[in-house]
Amino acid sequence: MELVAVARGTSRAFCEERALVLHAVGIGSQLAWDGEQWLLLVDFASEAPARVQLERYAAENPARASPPALRTHRGAWSGSLVYALVLLSVGWAAGRHLDDVSWWDAGALASSAVRDGQWWRAVTALTLHVDIAHLFGNIGFGAVFGWLASQLLGPGVAWGTILLSATLANVATAWLAPRDHVSLGASTAVFAALGLLASYSWRSRGAGRTRWAYRWAPLIAGVALLAFTGAGGERTDVLAHLLGFAMGVIAGVAHAARPPPAASAGAGRRNSILQAGVASAACGLLIVSWIFALVVYPD
Repeated sequence: MELVAVARGTSRAFCEERALVLHAVGIGSQLAWDGEQWLLLVDFASEAPARVQLERYAAENPARASPPALRTHRGAWSGSLVYALVLLSVGWAAGRHLDDVSWWDAGALASSAVRDGQWWRAVTALTLHVDIAHLFGNIGFGAVFGWLASQLLGPGVAWGTILLSATLANVATAWLAPRDHVSLGASTAVFAALGLLASYSWRSRGAGRTRWAYRWAPLIAGVALLAFTGAGGERTDVLAHLLGFAMGVIAGVAHAARPPPAASAGAGRRNSILQAGVASAACGLLIVSWIFALVVYPD
């Protein structure tokens, strides 16, 4: 009996899959290893119908395109370190009542005050906490989510986006909540980081021919984590958490829609300038907001 190879590949599973296709239509086959690759062999008389079946199978089951590899940025930890230092410094200063000012009264997100024009509270409230447990919980979760986002976007862009998303979420909270609503804490920024990370990963996987579960897994995981950690507890500001996550999702989609930077000799330098510029703007916004809260318009 003369045998002919109708498929070949370096993966045994590749040939076994096609052997099952032939077996389903009554065509016998066998596998062989020629020292370099696997061969799917059929009888010479079955070669033509076997090739027809395999061509049909290939047309109905095209190879899935591999998702593009996500570029990771170096120094992702630096943004999380600055984030932790900012929260610890403000927490220490607020606890000491520096300048004989109640930092909580001056910087908390008071809906009535924000509606009356005190925009800086949407920023300063992100750095205040009611107790040590609240502070360290937000430092822990925020540092992890921010570090992961920084690997994808760079520390400056990631944390600048997180701060802007959380600030917008706080502004929206102030206008949607009752006028007597007061809240504070970096939780809104934590969930903005989670939304940014989930949506950027989701969109970066692309549609293509990848399975829906693979494409949607990051966003589903983000929503599940939001529901598990952001919707319970006596002091939980659910509205702020939801809005923070939503703003982060929007920001992540926007970042993923941007075309990747072209590879060139100066690409690394341009990216470093971008990261430093956005980081400086974010730090500047924090400083200016606290100047307004403590100096320009103290309660």
